Amino acid sequence: MSTTFSSSVSSMQATSLATFQKPAALVSRTNLSFNLRRSIPTRFSISCAAKPETVEKVSKIVKKQLSLKDDQKVVAETKFADLGADSLDTVEIVMGLEEEFGIEMAEEKAQKIATVEQAAELIEELVEANK
Repeated sequence: MSTTFSSSVSSMQATSLATFQKPAALVSRTNLSFNLRRSIPTRFSISCAAKPETVEKVSKIVKKQLSLKDDQKVVAETKFADLGADSLDTVEIVMGLEEEFGIEMAEEKAQKIATVEQAAELIEELVEANK
């Protein structure tokens, strides 16, 4: 009787070991730790390649073409689409910029303009090329 009992216990132990080994292996795999922290600067600034005066002029023209209020903030990072401009508005903005700065933008370059900063940078590039 004791042999039957011990054989039963040993089979229970084997079963128990098999069931406990699986979760233990999973736990060790899920306990991996990764250090993905990066040092984030406390101050973040965006620099614009265009001169501040050019950005300001472009902002004024954009406000005028889109009939925006004077208190509406238009900065270098402002996207024309965020101001509610559609493709026709963008064409009118480009025409206003060409007139103001005495330049002519190639159509493929003008179509890529999406922000005030991009417009100002292209204007300065064209003004320099015309000198």
